[in-house]
Amino acid sequence: MKKRVLSNIISRSFGKFASHRFHPMLQKFINHSYVRLLGLDMSEFKKASDYKSLNELFTRSLLNQRNIEVGIVSPTDSLITACGKIQKDKALQIKGMEYSIKDLLQECDASTIFDGEYVNLYLSPRDYHRYHMPYTLKIERVIHIPGKLYPVNLRFLRKKLNLFIENERVILECSTKDGNRVYIVLVGALNVGKMTLVFESRIETNRSREIAIYEYSDLWLQKGELLGFFKMGSTVLLFFQKDFCKLTVESDKYVKYGQQIGEVIDARE
Repeated sequence: MKKRVLSNIISRSFGKFASHRFHPMLQKFINHSYVRLLGLDMSEFKKASDYKSLNELFTRSLLNQRNIEVGIVSPTDSLITACGKIQKDKALQIKGMEYSIKDLLQECDASTIFDGEYVNLYLSPRDYHRYHMPYTLKIERVIHIPGKLYPVNLRFLRKKLNLFIENERVILECSTKDGNRVYIVLVGALNVGKMTLVFESRIETNRSREIAIYEYSDLWLQKGELLGFFKMGSTVLLFFQKDFCKLTVESDKYVKYGQQIGEVIDARE
């Protein structure tokens, strides 16, 4: 059996288990076991026993809104596995391993972000799985590219060339009010049953085998606004047009949703 098929089947099977609502006593045991096993910090969320399925626990919402800092903010609670300047068409998957932006974006004009900035944000299974807008942006297109579902943890990032390019992904092609181009790329991974967008219900990740493109005429989401969620941890990639921003974070640092990761050049917020 091909790895692509096997990884997708495993992920679908896990997704069915995670979305199933077991008897309340058994569900409580599953939820508390997951929290203890991974050491989840539940201080900003409801009690583990309040969630009626493992997926509800994975995709838990915050009890209180976080402070949203100035500039570009992290869309997630995550580890920055790589960040910096795009070298024309090349960005780093992780230190010492580069890949092609054109190959990643495929249906998009990657040249608009050549020599710009990028940030890779890895969400582990213990992290808050929702992703938010890093900046106020107009969403012009969403491109769903089916693919494999390799793990995206540090071990695989270090050994699997072109991991982001081979994995399934959902690409948001965005622009600022001043016309600067920004890409948000949601990367699928093993056991990620779904990648969702709050404004687009037609996308079914880990199902379709054909590239799908969705276009929008006047769709704006505000900085900090909920964008969607992973069912299990995965990765969000951010790409910014040249001279739009200056990053204020470094690789191997942990950031939280709402925390500044970049200063916008000549911005007036």
